[in-house]
Parts: sequence; structure tokens; C-alpha cells
Amino acid sequence: MEVDEDSAERPERESARSDDTHIRRSSYHVCDEAKVEKRTTKNKSDAEEDLMDTQQSESCDKNTGRKIAITSTASARDDKAMPCLTLALIGETNSIDLEPNNVLLVQETQVEEFSSNLYDLCGRHISVINMLGLPNYDDIPLSQSVRAFVLLIPNGQHVSQYTAGMLWFQKTFGKENIPHVMTVITHETDENCENALNDLKHMNTFSEKRCHTCIRSMADAEEIITLLEKIDVMLSERDTNYCCQQSPGKNGDQKKLYDVPHKAKITTEEKTEAELKCDQLKKHVGAEQSKKKYDNGEVQCENKTVHCETKEEGVLQMDISEPIHKTKCNPFEDNQKKRQNETEKLLRRLHLQDQHQPMLSSEDFVQIRPPIKNTNEIFERDLVSAFLQRLMMLDYRARYIPVQQESSDVNNSEAGQVSDSAITDDDDLDALFTTNVDIDQSKENHVHPMDVQMAVFHCSDSFLKQKMITKLSQCQYALPLLVPDPLSTNIECPLWTFRQITKTWKISTNKENATTVTMKSMPIYKADTPMVSFFRLGSMSLSKSQLMNALINDRHDTFFHRNCKGSTKSRYLMDGVAEIAWYCPAGKDNDFFTDCIAFCNLHGDSLAIGKQREILTEMSSVIVVLVPTLEKFQESTAVISMLYKSSKPLIILSADNDNSAVRVKPQKYKLGLKERSQSDVSEELKKIIKSLLSGPHTSFRLETMAKVSGVKVDEDQKVCQNGKSAAMEIIELIERMDVAKIKDKFLPCQGQLWSNWCKINKELHHLKGDIEKEKGQKSHQLMKLREKQCDVSNSKLMRLFTQSLQSLPPKEREYFLTWTQILIDALSTDDLSSILQNYDETWSEVLVLKNKHDKSAQLKHKQTELELLSQKLQSATFGLEHIFREMGQIYEAHKSLKKPLLYQQHDWIKYPELAADLMISGHPMELMDGDAGHVPLIWISNLLQEVIKKLGDPRVFVLSVLGVQSSGKSTMLNAMFGLQFAVSAGRCTKGAYMQLVKLSEEIKDKYQFDYILVVDTEGLRALELAGNATLHHDNELATFVVGLGNMTLINIFGENPADMQDILQIVVQAFMRMKKVKLSPSCVFVHQNVTDITAAEKNMDGKRRLQEKLDKMAQLAAKEEVCDVECFSDVIAFDVQKDVKYFAQLWEGSPPMAPPNPGYSESIQELKSIILSKAKQSTGTTLSHFSTKIQDLWNALMNEHFVFSFKNTQEIAVYRKLEVQYGNWTWALRSEMLNIENQLYPRIEKGQLDKVELSYLTKEMSKKYKEITKAIVDYFEDDKDKEMLVQWRGRFENKIKEFHEELVRGVKRKLDEVIQQNNARKMLDKKKTEFENKLLQKSKELAHHLKFIAADEEELKAQFSTVWSHWVKELTSDTKPIENINLEEDQQLVLQDLGVEWGLIDESKRSKRYKNLSETGNYFGYITQKKYQKLNQETQQSQENKREADKDTSGQSKTFFGFFQQWFGMASTTQHVDERKPKNTFQYEEQELIRSFVKKVVKECLEAIKSKPVATRGYRSTYLQELAKNVKQKVTEFESGKKFTFKKEFTVDLSLHVFDRAEGWLLNAHKIYRDNNDALTYLDNKKNEYYNIFRSFCKGSSSAVVFGEIMCEKLKVSAAEAVCNKTGVDIAGEMRSNFPAFNGNRLNLEKHVLASLAEKEDFSRFTTYIRNPRAEVEAFIKEEVKEYMFTTQKDKAQTILKKHVEDITRVISQALFETTETFKLQKVNIEMWVEEFSSKLKPKLTLDTISCQNFSDINNFEFLKQEIEKGMKSITTEMSKLSLEKVNDCRQKPDQILIDQLCNCCWERCPFCAAVCTNTLKDHSPEKHSVPFHRPSGIEGWHVRGTVDLVIDFCTTLVASDRAFYPKHDSENTVPYKKYPTAGEPFASWSITADASMLAYWKWFICHFQNEIEDYYHKKFQGYGEIPQQWKSFSKEDAIESLNEMFSL
Repeated sequence: MEVDEDSAERPERESARSDDTHIRRSSYHVCDEAKVEKRTTKNKSDAEEDLMDTQQSESCDKNTGRKIAITSTASARDDKAMPCLTLALIGETNSIDLEPNNVLLVQETQVEEFSSNLYDLCGRHISVINMLGLPNYDDIPLSQSVRAFVLLIPNGQHVSQYTAGMLWFQKTFGKENIPHVMTVITHETDENCENALNDLKHMNTFSEKRCHTCIRSMADAEEIITLLEKIDVMLSERDTNYCCQQSPGKNGDQKKLYDVPHKAKITTEEKTEAELKCDQLKKHVGAEQSKKKYDNGEVQCENKTVHCETKEEGVLQMDISEPIHKTKCNPFEDNQKKRQNETEKLLRRLHLQDQHQPMLSSEDFVQIRPPIKNTNEIFERDLVSAFLQRLMMLDYRARYIPVQQESSDVNNSEAGQVSDSAITDDDDLDALFTTNVDIDQSKENHVHPMDVQMAVFHCSDSFLKQKMITKLSQCQYALPLLVPDPLSTNIECPLWTFRQITKTWKISTNKENATTVTMKSMPIYKADTPMVSFFRLGSMSLSKSQLMNALINDRHDTFFHRNCKGSTKSRYLMDGVAEIAWYCPAGKDNDFFTDCIAFCNLHGDSLAIGKQREILTEMSSVIVVLVPTLEKFQESTAVISMLYKSSKPLIILSADNDNSAVRVKPQKYKLGLKERSQSDVSEELKKIIKSLLSGPHTSFRLETMAKVSGVKVDEDQKVCQNGKSAAMEIIELIERMDVAKIKDKFLPCQGQLWSNWCKINKELHHLKGDIEKEKGQKSHQLMKLREKQCDVSNSKLMRLFTQSLQSLPPKEREYFLTWTQILIDALSTDDLSSILQNYDETWSEVLVLKNKHDKSAQLKHKQTELELLSQKLQSATFGLEHIFREMGQIYEAHKSLKKPLLYQQHDWIKYPELAADLMISGHPMELMDGDAGHVPLIWISNLLQEVIKKLGDPRVFVLSVLGVQSSGKSTMLNAMFGLQFAVSAGRCTKGAYMQLVKLSEEIKDKYQFDYILVVDTEGLRALELAGNATLHHDNELATFVVGLGNMTLINIFGENPADMQDILQIVVQAFMRMKKVKLSPSCVFVHQNVTDITAAEKNMDGKRRLQEKLDKMAQLAAKEEVCDVECFSDVIAFDVQKDVKYFAQLWEGSPPMAPPNPGYSESIQELKSIILSKAKQSTGTTLSHFSTKIQDLWNALMNEHFVFSFKNTQEIAVYRKLEVQYGNWTWALRSEMLNIENQLYPRIEKGQLDKVELSYLTKEMSKKYKEITKAIVDYFEDDKDKEMLVQWRGRFENKIKEFHEELVRGVKRKLDEVIQQNNARKMLDKKKTEFENKLLQKSKELAHHLKFIAADEEELKAQFSTVWSHWVKELTSDTKPIENINLEEDQQLVLQDLGVEWGLIDESKRSKRYKNLSETGNYFGYITQKKYQKLNQETQQSQENKREADKDTSGQSKTFFGFFQQWFGMASTTQHVDERKPKNTFQYEEQELIRSFVKKVVKECLEAIKSKPVATRGYRSTYLQELAKNVKQKVTEFESGKKFTFKKEFTVDLSLHVFDRAEGWLLNAHKIYRDNNDALTYLDNKKNEYYNIFRSFCKGSSSAVVFGEIMCEKLKVSAAEAVCNKTGVDIAGEMRSNFPAFNGNRLNLEKHVLASLAEKEDFSRFTTYIRNPRAEVEAFIKEEVKEYMFTTQKDKAQTILKKHVEDITRVISQALFETTETFKLQKVNIEMWVEEFSSKLKPKLTLDTISCQNFSDINNFEFLKQEIEKGMKSITTEMSKLSLEKVNDCRQKPDQILIDQLCNCCWERCPFCAAVCTNTLKDHSPEKHSVPFHRPSGIEGWHVRGTVDLVIDFCTTLVASDRAFYPKHDSENTVPYKKYPTAGEPFASWSITADASMLAYWKWFICHFQNEIEDYYHKKFQGYGEIPQQWKSFSKEDAIESLNEMFSL
């Protein structure tokens, strides 16, 4: 059956049929009482037996999944006991009276009963089943063949009950069984049913032939007999074989529904008297035969499916998966189960059944879900999701979404259906006019749109309901006010859902010919408005809802009605629902009503839903009733009478009357509807309602619904009440206060204190004058403000709020927060409305005065008034965001002090965690305080850190939005993502807010991030900022927002070119800044409120104009930002065709009654798709990266010049990690190369290898190099920061390649040098063999002569020494010895030869001042005095002239510059040569120029001297002469063009300084030459070796024994060397890997160097570090290696040494064994044995060449092996006792290896403070030099020009100040520190960020060494350079601790 949305409201579909009354018989037979009684007794007994059999049969079938035909399952024991007819009575229980004389139904119980009354009446076996109350399917007591259903409906409620009954029947038994239903209208004795029959005629499923009337008592036998006759006719129409006679068969088989068991032959004689009576009755029946046929159907009932099939005409079979139970049900339970059935079926269709228990929540839909499908792609299963998504996007078309059929076969099957009655051509016309019952009725209608809405409503939790109703309200739809529970009889008022709805309207009043418009804005639940309620009594063809729409909004369907798109006749969840909507006037002449009015619509027949009708009657101001007819004796009469007699104004609309409005009596009207247009009716209604409401009337307020008896309010839930109670505690504190004073009293931390803090903090970045002193004062002020914040932070409101957040469970906490916001909004609404009204009026007055060019006092007065109103508005704006802001400030205050009060610590420490929970659950969090214009970095950082702890540092795609104020940014974001950024009037976004939006599981795999983090911002060009640094604020905000976002939506509102130009200029400049700091956001332009977005031509033109404006703005911004840009696409990747989106205007009409424009929703969806499409290509950023980016951007924005101030902390951190990896990679290569070198070096040194090819070294390194290159590729491709790393990949791959190549070349150079040395000593090597053979022979001979004294060791030694001297003299008679060199003497001679007086040389040497020439504090003493004085006078005069010129030309600004020009012409001084000279100043730039010159000369001279072949050819004094001449020449060249000349002392000191630096290298190289080429030296080294040989021969040892000793001696030397070198490399590797100072990057090393300096407190070491940092770093490495080896890790170092001793011993033993085994069975000589043995030792060990000439007699190699093994024991013991000092003196020194590794980095120094660049790469271009720890320039000697005042300012402070400096000593113009890169090199190559990252370390250093520094430079920390008092509080421990801060920067 189909029923429309208003139960009875439908147009007539059938023409009126003739009133053919039911058939009555004039007479009937009366059975003999005795016979009847006897028969009754017998048949009752038989029926009971049959029933028992049936029950047994059912029991047996319970566990079988069989198909049961609903026919008799009992075997008839008695033919007469088999019923010929089974009737099921259906309908409501109030349809009949159960009285003793009721013929049809005797008892209430729902069991099948044999009816003895009917048997007595007509002699037929008829059973009756009571199904009244419409029970659930599983409660239906079916056991017999149900042949017919009797639908009992009471007169007066006939329509609603007929509808309900037929709906139940269709769901339970299927549409195809409707022809088995006989409708019986029951009535009182005196009632007439004609009207009821007329009403039912309009019902599609109603048939007069299947209709009957009976009195309610069912006691009229004639009526019952007629009913049975009609049933017989009805059944015979379905089955031509049907016979009412009873001739039961005895076979017990199941029969078809209408197959009556009978014998083959039935004679008249066999029939009983009663049966004959029945035959006679049938003959009088002349009913027409219905041709309706019903096909198969399927009905869903709870958890089982019943397949209803009509396999043969009239046969009903049901496939039931569970047995049917017979239970007793009362009517109340039946109704409830009926509704439950309907609801369950609907939920199954909508795929909500699985989610019904876990209710839909707002979290499910505040997610990034798949895009909404096109209409033709939506199936019924997607309906709920599509409805909610579209609703969240403010698409009012969400109420009806067409669905696609799940199967495509439907149309084909329908097309193939042919009516059975249209078989022949002759019958086709009949078929046309015949209603065919065989048409497929099983296909369900699509779900009614309001059923979708209400199903979602019922299945949603409270918060989704609230969001849903709020969105429906924004769509200008009616909202459910009273909702019947589909699972019970309860009526619920969803008051909670209305709590966040605010309505705004304007009231226009006319007084004295002047129109005054008053604006009202308030939460709708607080609004007192009249309410007009509409009821329908009975069935109507007119749509009540449609009529109401005409009263409220004639362009929008506020109430859904039957003619709305998607309406169907089947509707389950709307009957009994009362919907409410408000009419809000706009304050215009065409308003329908002058004030806000509520309209309430009770859906369904109000006669059947009296409870809701009574409630609304009580609450209404005016009642409008629609009736089909206004006559007495109708069921509606009583209701109308009651309403008429009440005091409530009443308007009755009658469908059968065409009269205009008639006032029956005061406040009572009636109005005809018949044949009248809706517009006429609505106009009359408006006039009547206006008239009624113009007088006294009651008001309606939503909140009062909570007090209505019989209505369950959703807010009564305990969880909601608990949340409200907690919120009320807060509200009670503030409800009686002036709203503007609440924040001052209860949120004091964010008021003036926070504002002052922000102001002072910004001033810190714009310091002037005495910077450090001013900075110290301001820092002190900041701490004082924080202390004050802490003192006032414990307000009761905040205690209550945070305690509730901590203690309440999550659900209650959510209620608490929502309640708090709701109640706070309610408090401030009235005040805000009043202030906004005044602001609007005052602003209008100001504009009028401005337009008149009125400059009078009145304008100033109004402007002042406007400013006060703006401040008042700011004070009165109060919401949850301010409480969260207070939490942030409390946390920041305590955190800043670092010593929180104990009683408060426990609370504030948890604030970030509490806020993180809220942010994760979907609450927006304030990112930038809009009132103070500041980002609370400490709070935001810790808040995000807590989020990271809970979510695990997820990747987020940051989407930010930027646009002018009130351009709909927040509305757009809310609609796009279902967010909750504040958008209500008076609550425009201030500052910036961020909200996490999760990606749903369906689409998560398609993206590389987990969340979208949406950043909403306040509007640019805010009115309240007008004239108050608006442009600066806008630029700041735009830069911040653009920098944060991976994508920025640029929201342009309207088509005003001027407005567009302003915002574009700001945006383009922001993007340009991002480009310059290497951030790459993307953007999409959203052009809102465009008049015609459909015109393609206009769009193209608009895009062209936008492109032109962007290009123009880019060129303008390029000039300001000093950037080479021609067009916008040079700044950012931008495609005007794809990256511009046009939006229709938000409202479809004029607010406040206008709904949102569907085009706007479509635009939202399209924009969302664009965003997600672009986001798919992005990896987003981790939340931790986002946190650091906030800090970086804000710190940079605090300074005036963003680009120079920006520091990408995250990028720095990633780069530093990369530096560590780079160190690991280079160390792996270096370590491998050291091993290769250790294998080759001994072979070359011992003359066994005389050439090393580069290709050989490369090949040896190839394996390790491939490993490293693979590791590099893996790192760059797999690291979590790979997106950021990619910018350095190419550079680092090249660096590793270069390092590898340089490493190979370096080792080749070293080995080639050894080869050259070997080649140079070839003469000696030739003699060595001769020497060795002769010495061996002589030793042998001497031993033979001295055998007799072999026992006397002393005598042997003495004899050998005597002879040895003679041998040496004899062997070296023709060789000249190489003498030691005397460098000091040579230096003096060289200088004297150049004309230098001996006295100058002597003075310099005695004072040793030359040694630290490059670190001298002041070079003033080296300058010729006369010229310097002239220079100084010229400089001072120039300064004075410039100062005067500045004053003349630019007034104050030039004077300001001139003031700072005295600064920083700085010098360094030292204990110097001529202290009688005045301590005059010498410009710092020239000091540094001389220092650089000194270093350059030293470097060039060292390179020159190292190129000399000293190690191969020896030292020559001419080398020093060349150096001295070179120095003199360089000095002369340097002086040329300068305004000064050097004294002779400078040349002398520089020459001696160069000699001093070269001395170590010369001495070492000459020693190498001497050791390699001096025969005497060689022989002296061999004396001990030959004494041992001599002693062995003396003792009579054989050649094998002596040779074994020689071999052991050779092995000992080589093994010791190998062990030491390997140990040296391994110790270096161990320290490189595990020693904290060496296992990181360059910055890590620097930190440990500084910590070491502080611990030692040695000022001279500090000066070395300041002047020559590399020397100090190398000294530190040496010290740490020494301490590691000999103190802290001595055991570990010795373990390494011991391991290598064991390894080399094992190698020797193995080689000895293998060599001996090889020649065991072969006859070989000693030379072959030695050669084999040496080869076995390689490459681990290289044996020195051994002469075998005197040992040719050795042939017992086993004996030799044993002798060597004996010797090896002592060698092993000796080597195990090797000292670590020996390791430290070996060729591969651990400290030198580490110096080579760690000092191969950048050593450039800051041009201001000389701090060393900490980049690990030596050449790291194009990366700029940087250092995280600059220092006061006074440490380097900077002082104020013209004074002795040392400078104490840090570079990082100076570049944020308003000062200027001279880039060169001869510069005429200054450069502002803020623009220091514009000064050229070296400044341009440095990145100095104004981040105030000043180390306490250097403050401590200055205070601790103040006297030493002053003495060193001959300057004072005074005047401008006075040390701030705060600095003196730092201890050494603080200084060292601050180094960790540096490392984290």
C-alpha cells in the first residue's frame, strides 16, 4: 500500500464510485438450540484435538529450514473438525467491543479458536485468529490456513487506522495478499458510516467490494452473515474452485490456501442442514468478479525473510527461517512492535542497522571523506552518507537525493510484464480500463526524504543531532520539535539540538514619520516569540505544509510537503512529528510579518495523535486547524469544539467551503479552501495572523518545553545534566556581571598583562640606543609581567573549568564544553547585539560626516566614540576561546619563570595535555591571539608536543585561508569540512585558529598524510585596525599564514578592483618572501560572491584580469623585496586556469530568510576536490615540523625584515643530522683508506714497492665506496625527511665523490713522497747490503776469536764496542756525515742580510711578541704615527661634515643615522710595542685587514717552504732567504694604496713569525732526510742488532739459531710498527664513533671545545680560540685523545692494542707453519724460504729485507721454525707490554687522524663577531655561513668609534635593531643592520638570524674575564659597553648549560 507524507493528504486519484451499500439478507436461519449445543460441544472437542496436532507439527518443524505453506498441518481426525475457513482479525484493539454476545470474537487472547458462535450461526467450521493490535511478525499466532483477513477499523478514525493497518499488512504479508483483506468499519448503533466510505474511496488500495460495516459489539447476526457472504465472494474471485461447503478429506495432506478438502462425489443428501443453509446463502450473492492479480513478493521481518509466493491463484506460501510462535500480546505491545518493524525495515534499507547501537557521531562526519558522488551514482546504501555530507556543506538539496536502482534488471522486468487480462486483441480495451492486480507490487518506493532525515536523526548521538539540526536551520528548514519515539510511545523534545542556533532579525518601527530599524540576535531557545500551530483533523486533499511555506517563505520549502521533489506515499517516521520554523523579518517594507514568529506543523492526522496536539495547543499563540468539512457529528467535532471554546485564537480552514475569511467571534475565524488559490488563502491568513498577534497573545519559548508534562527532553540524560551542572558552576560566577568586565576579573592573564608583554616583546626586536642595557631592562620587565600573571592566575573560574576538564569523562566533558559555550553566548548576546547596533549607527554617522568633508569636532567626537565602541565590543566578546587562551597564558607564565609555585604546579603542568585532547577531538585551538596580535610560542609548542605524544607525530597537510574581513572564510571552511569555526555575528575570527581534520579510512591509503590541519585567520583590512598599522599587521598575518600552509586559499570577495588590489599586493609579497626563504606553498584563489559564475566568457576575462593584477603586484613586491621577478608565476607555481575558483553568492535571496545557494555548495564540493587533488601530490609535513615552523616564522616576523630574519629550524635540524651522516660516510672511507695505506706504506718504506698507481688505489677502495654510495642513496630516499633532504642530495653526493677522489690522491701523494725518499737514498741502500754483509762477517770472525770470554757479558760489550767504532770508521771513510741544522742562527743572518738591525731582531726574540702576531689585539703600534694621526683627523673631520650634512638634508632621520655612524669604527688593542704612544683608535676593519694579511702571508710562506725537497735533499739556508724576501715584498705590496705604512718592527715580527711557523716542519723534514741518508746514523741504529749476533756466535750458536734471532728482530720491528699503526687507527675510530665530542657534526665539536675552555678558565686559551679557532680545536682534539688513551679509557685502548698484538702474532705463527709445511719435502735454500715466508705475512705484515749471504748453510727449516717460535715468545711478551705512548708516536697517530677528519670543515668567521661557521662541509656553497651562537663583538675587540668603550652587543641583537654600520673602513655610507646582506661580501654570504639566541656562555665569559679582556685590548667595558647587571648573575655552570641550548638551535 502507498501512503503519502501527510497520511491522508493527496489529490483524488479515483472518481467517486456509486454508493453501493453492503449486502444485507432479510432473513436468516436459526438453528435448533439443542442441536447447536450438541454440535458445539462435539466440535469444540474436535477442534482442540486438531489444534494440538497442529502445535505438535510446528514443534517438529522448528529446527528444519523448510518452506511452510500456511495451510492446515493437522490431520483431520474428524471430518467435521476441519475448518472450511480461517479468519484473521487485524486492526487496532479499539475497533470492536469484546462483549459476551460478540459473535465474531469471544476472547482477547491471540490464539486460533474454533468459533462455536459462527458454527451455531451458519453451521460452518470457521476458526478465528485474533491479530488485533498489529503485532510483530514473530508474535503472529498462525497455525492454520489463513484464508481471509478482516481489517477492523473504527468509524471516525477510519482513515488513519485503515492506513496504519494496511501498512502493517503489507509489511507482514506482502502487497500481493491485499485482495484477501476484507475491510470492516465498526460503528456505534446510531452512527452513519457513509462519510467513512466516501473517505476510504480515495485510498488506492481500498475496494468497496471488500468492505463491510458492523456495529462495534459484533452482536448483529445478520451483519455477520453478510460479512461471511462477502468473504466467500472475495475468496471465490481469487479461486474459482473455492466452495464454502465443508467436505473435509482424511488424508491429512497440506492443502493450498483455498483448496478445501472434499470427497470426489458429494451428494445433497450428505450435506448437513447447516451446509445447505450455507449453499442457499451463496445463491443470493451477486458480487462482481475482480480481475486483480498479485504476483510474488518478499517481506523483510526483523531477522528473517519471508518469501511470499502465489504459486497458484490464491495460494499463499511463506518461507520462514524460524518457526512461528504463538504468544499473547496486548495492544500496546503490538503497536510498539509494529513501529519497531517499520523502523527496522527502514534502517536496513538505509544500511543503518549495524550502526544503530554505536550511534552515528559527529566525529564520523568531521572527516575527510570520499567526494560526494554524482546523483546518478548514489545508491540507497549511500543515502545517509550523502545526506549528511551535503547537509554539512549547506546544500539544502540534501533533503532529497535521487538514488539509482541497485539492479539494472528492474526496467527490463517491468517492460516485460503483460497483464493477464489483456491476452487477446478483443480484450485490450478492457485491459486499458482495468486496474490490474497482477502488476508487480513488490518493488519498493524510494525512501521518503523525511524518513531519511528522521532515520539519521534517530540514529545519531546528541552532538551529531545538534550539528545536523543547526545545519538544517541554516538551510532554512523546519526543525523537529516533538518527535515520537519509534520504539515506544514516548514523545521527545530535542531541546539540546536547538542550543547552538542563533537567529537574527530586524524590527522596523515607524515613529513620527521616521523609520527605526532595531536588530535582534539571540540563541533561538531564549527567544520569546508567538507561535502559530497548524493541525489537520482528518484527511485533506490540500497540503497543509505547502500552505505554511507560503506564509513563511514563498520561494523555499521550509516544510516538506507532498509536492516536493522526492515525495512518496510511504512514510514511516513523520506521523506525529511536530516541526517548527521561525519567520525572521529583515526590517523591510515587504516583510510578511513585523516580528519574529514561530510556526509549528504537526504532521499526520491530529485526531490520531492527540497527545502532541494537546501539547501544541497549550503552547501556541494562534491555532490553525484544517478540516475536510466543518459539520457536526464528525470525529473532529469534539476537538474543534474544545479549541473553539478555549481562549486561544483559532483559525479553521475548511476544505468543503469556498468562503473568504469570516470572523465568527473575537479571535475565532473560519476560512474556506475549496476552489481557492493558495496565494489568496495565504494572504488572508497572513492578515488574520497579523491581526491576532497585534493584540495581547501568549509567547512561546523553546526552553519551556522542558517543563511540559508527558514530554521527554533529550537534555534530561544524566551525562548531559552532569555537563550542564559543571558549566553552571562557571556561569553562576559571571551571570550577574557586566559582560565587558568578566575577562578582566576572571581571565586577568590575557588582558592588559599579556598585551603589555606582547608590546615589550616586540620592542625587543626594535631596540635603539644602549641595546644590551635596554634589552636587559625589557627582559626584566617581561619576567615581572610573567610573575604578575602567575600571581593572578588562580581565578575561581579557571579552577572550576580546568578541574572539570580533568575530572569529567570524555562524553560529559564534551557536554560541559558545549554547555559552557552555549551559556556564555546567551549571556553576551544582548550586550553584543546592542553594541553592534550602536557601532553600526556610529559608523554610518562617521561616513556621512566624512563624505561631507566635515573636519569639525563632531567628526572627531564620533571617531572617538567609534573607537570606544570597538574596545567595548572586544571586551564584551567572550567565549571558550578566551578561556583556552587564559590556560595558555597561565602555562606560559609559569613555564617562563621555571620556578613555579608548588601549589599551582600540579594544575598548569597538565594544561597542554588537556588542550591536546580537545584538539584531537575536533576543537579549534587558537594559534595567534587576535586581540594581542601575538603567537604564544611556548603554549603552542607544548600543546602540539602533547598532540604528538598521543598521535605519534602524524603527517599533516596544512591548509590555510586568507582574505578580507567578513568574506566568508570561516563559513567556507565549516561547509567544506564540517568544522566549527565561529561565524556568528559579532564573532568574526580574530587572530588564527587551527583544527585537525582526520582522513577517513576509505581514502587514507590514497594520501601521504593522516590529517588536514586547517588554519582559519582573521580578515585582512579589519575595520577595528583601520589607521592602526593595518598594512603592517596584514603583511605580518599574510606572511605567517602563507608560510605555515602547504596550501593557502586566497579568498577574494566581490568584484571591487580596489579591494582586490589591496589583498593581492599583500598576498604576492607574502609568497615572494616564502620563495626567498626556500618555502614552497601552493595557492588557490577563491573568488566569492560573483554575480554570474556560469558565463564562461566572463570567467575567462576575470581570470585574465586577475593574472594581470598578480603580475603587476609581483613586480611591485619585487622592488620592495629586492627580487628579480617579472610575473607571479616566477614567484610560485600558478596556473590561472586551474588555480582560480569562482563561487556563487552564499545566500539564495536576501537574508535572514534566504537559504544557502545550492551553487555555493557545488562550488564548495568542487573546491574540496581541487584541494584534495593537489594534496594527493604532497607529503604534507610532520606535526613536529609544523610546530618548529610556527616558531621560525613568528620569530622572523618579529623583525622588520622577514627574509633576513627567517631561520628554518626544522631544515637546520635535518641538515645537522645530514652533517652527522656525512661525517660517518667520510670516516668509513677514510678508515678504509688508512688500512690500505698501512698495507702499502711498509712495503714502500722497505723498498719492496717502488710505484703506486692511482687506479690501483681506486680499485682497492671501490668496494667500500660502493657501499657508501648505496648508503647515501638509501638515506636520501628512505629517511622520513626525504622531502627536505632532496635539496642537498646532489651536493652531498658530489661532496662524497670529491672526498673519495681527494682521499685517494692524498694517499698517493704520501706514498709517492715515500717512494721519492727511497729513490733519494738508493746510494745508502746499496751500501746497506754491503755494510750488513761485512758487519755480519766481521761479527762472526770476532766471535770466533773471543769465544773464551763468552760468559762475561761486560767484557763482550766492551770488546764489541771497541771493534765497532773501528768498523764504522772503516766502512764510512768515504762518506761525509750530515750535520744538524741551526735555524736560529740562520734566521738572524738572513734578516741582517736584508738590512735589519740586530737590536730589532733581538728585542723581538726576547719579547716573543712575534709568536702571536696573527692573534695580536691591536696593530696600532706597528703603524707610522704621523700618517695615522693625519688619517684619524681626516676621518673625524669627515664624520663631522657628514653629521652636519645629515642634519641639513633630512632632519631627524639623518641625525638618527648620524648618531649610529659613530658606532663600530672599531679596533683591537694589545699589550703593545710602544705604550708611550697615545692609545688612539684604529678602525676595526683595518685591524682585521692587517690580521688577514698576516694570516695570508703565513699560509703562502708555509706552502712555499713545504714545496721544498727538504726530506729528500736536505735543508738549505736559502729557503729562509726566499721566505724573508717574500715577506718583505708582500708588506710593500700591501702598503701601496693605503693611508699608512708599517714600521720595520712589523716586517721583522712577521718574518720571525713565518720562520717560527715553518721551524717545526723544517726540523722534522731534515730529520727524515738525515735518518734516510746518513750512513753514520744508519750504522748507529744497527749497533745493538749486530752485538746480539756477535754474542750468539760467541756462545757457539749455529747459523740457524743466529738467523732465527735476526728474523725475530726483524719481525719484532715490523710487528710493533703494524700493531701501533692499526691501534692508532682503531682508537681514532673508537673515539670517532663513541666519544661525545667527536661523534657528531662540527657544531657538536664546537660545543665541547667551548665547554672545555670554560672548565679550564684559561684566558690565553680563550684568546687562541678567538684569534685562531682551528689551532685551539686541534689542541682540544690532542688533549682529549691523550686523556682518552692515558686516563679515562686507558683500559679500552690497551684492549685494542692487545687485540692487534694477538692478531699479528697469529699471522706470524700461521705464516711460519705454512712456509715450513710447504718446503718440508722439497730441497730449497734459505733465500727461497725467506721469500715464501715474507709473502705469507703480506698484507698484514711487511718484513724488512734480510741478507742470506752468510746463512746459505741452513737447510733444516723445521729447526729454524722452532728457533723462530722460541724467539716469538719473547717478542709477544715484549709487544704485549707495548706502551700507549709508542702508539701515540707512530705514523698513524690517533689525534692526527681525528684532526684530519674533524677539522676538514668550514673555518670562515662572522664579519661582526668572528664566530666560526659551524658547517661540517668545507665548501658548502650555496648554503650561507651560519653559527647558532654569535657573541658580543667586544670579545673580538670592537669598540665605539672615538672612545675606549668595548661593544657588548650580540650580532643577533644588532641585526634586529635599528642601528647601522660601515661595511668597510673607508665606507662613506652606512648599512642598516637589518639589511646587512646588502653590504656585499663578506656580509652577504652569512645568515645571521635575529632570534635573540644569545648564549649565557659569552655573558659569563665577559664578566669572568672582564679585567683580562680590558687589559688585552686596552679598552674598557664602560659607557655604551657597560656590562648589564643581569649578566653578572650567570655562573660557569649556567654558561656550560647554555651550550646545550646552542646545540638545539
